Amino acid sequence: AGMAGAFLMEIRRGTQSALLVIRYAAAELPSAPVEVSVCADSLEVRSGGSCDAAALPAGVRLAPSSCRGLRCLRGDGLHLRVRLRSPPPAADVVFSLRESLKPNKNYIFYCQSCGDIVVKDRKFLRVLPLPSENWSDLVEEWCCHPDPFARSTLHPQHGDCFLGDTFLLLNSGNESHMPESPKSEENTRVICKRCKTMLGETVSSDTIKYYVTEVIIQLAEGSFSPTPRSQFVQSMVAQCLLELSSAKSTFRFTIKGDNGKTYILIWLLNSDTLLVESLGSSSSHSVFTPFGDILMPSSGPVGTWNAVKVLYQPCIKCRNKDLADAWENDMGVHLLKFPSETCLELLLILGLSTASLPPSLRCMNSFQV
Repeated sequence: AGMAGAFLMEIRRGTQSALLVIRYAAAELPSAPVEVSVCADSLEVRSGGSCDAAALPAGVRLAPSSCRGLRCLRGDGLHLRVRLRSPPPAADVVFSLRESLKPNKNYIFYCQSCGDIVVKDRKFLRVLPLPSENWSDLVEEWCCHPDPFARSTLHPQHGDCFLGDTFLLLNSGNESHMPESPKSEENTRVICKRCKTMLGETVSSDTIKYYVTEVIIQLAEGSFSPTPRSQFVQSMVAQCLLELSSAKSTFRFTIKGDNGKTYILIWLLNSDTLLVESLGSSSSHSVFTPFGDILMPSSGPVGTWNAVKVLYQPCIKCRNKDLADAWENDMGVHLLKFPSETCLELLLILGLSTASLPPSLRCMNSFQV
């Protein structure tokens, strides 16, 4: 069986350790002996007269003498653990709306799906974070007298932008570029005029909620640069998980749609993972996804990704209902709300990611990885 130089390395920055999986091109074990050479900056696999070698990305240096735990798993390949000589490069700073949206600058909002302008040349005088979704439920714990906020509403004025966990609130004003939304109370969805994608919801007669997974926000003087759909959804959801886990020390999340249904339960394991993968080691990285983009590594035969590692459970079609109900009543679980279509996209992205892993790494307890 040919090796095709296929390997997957999962590096933890915090512990400077790595799990290396050298994957077989076929499900069966090779008939000829396999010789694996681990060098500081490269891997080499010899089997049956063939030799496959791959250079590691710059900044990733192994300590060959630390190799341990070698084992062979049918359908996976060879597993071993190794330490790093030095910490790998730091992760890219995650794009954050809280840091990028500044007062007194002109912004344009684009539909992420088709690039149509949603809000043109909007200057914010104030950019303010909103309290968490259940802030009003906690007022009784803060106040010894009747709720002073009972008649107050957090609606932005014309020069305001209010930032929530997964959305931002704008004053709709009288702008002609604002998408038309249905007047029916049962359906308050804000739809892109060009591609009919849901962008957000009308909160009141003068307030619109835009979901961060549906709009691209750029400075007015810049040019629009589209991002492949699956990459954009992954980056924005990862941003939400990282910000909330850091700010609130919460690591379990319920993903709900705008229809109120629970779609996914997510448990954040770590955010210091660096994946190093050869081109031939994953079938899902060489095909078109349903979002129109190709899941391919960075340039060259070896790709690297900064990754957020999560456990998840699908909840569609009443799956895992008991667990979802238990998480619903758990104060340690944080709710994240997205458009229902985006929840399904995220579930598909998670499934593709799981399928790209060696079979032995796809599950942990009853959760998928």
